[in-house]
Amino acid sequence: MADREAHVIVSGRVQGVWFRASTKEAADRVGARGWVRNLPDGRVEALIQGSEEQVRAVIDFMKVGPPGARVEDIQVVWKEPDQVYDSFSITYA
Repeated sequence: MADREAHVIVSGRVQGVWFRASTKEAADRVGARGWVRNLPDGRVEALIQGSEEQVRAVIDFMKVGPPGARVEDIQVVWKEPDQVYDSFSITYA
């Protein structure tokens, strides 16, 4: 089965609450690849790759986030990967 990819934007209280680190932990737990980063406008952006089950598991985590986070909106766009990542990392905008 081919890998899937989701581009995710999360808004709400998602910076300064360990959202990126917790998302990386969730991705590492299920073996997903890609990246997560803070955006200058206060949102968090992620690109998640893996099987559909792996990607959905990370998205499900991001819908709630870590303690202290308050997710107000999450936008998910599914597409075919155009670049393959080896691991999941925290990057910077």
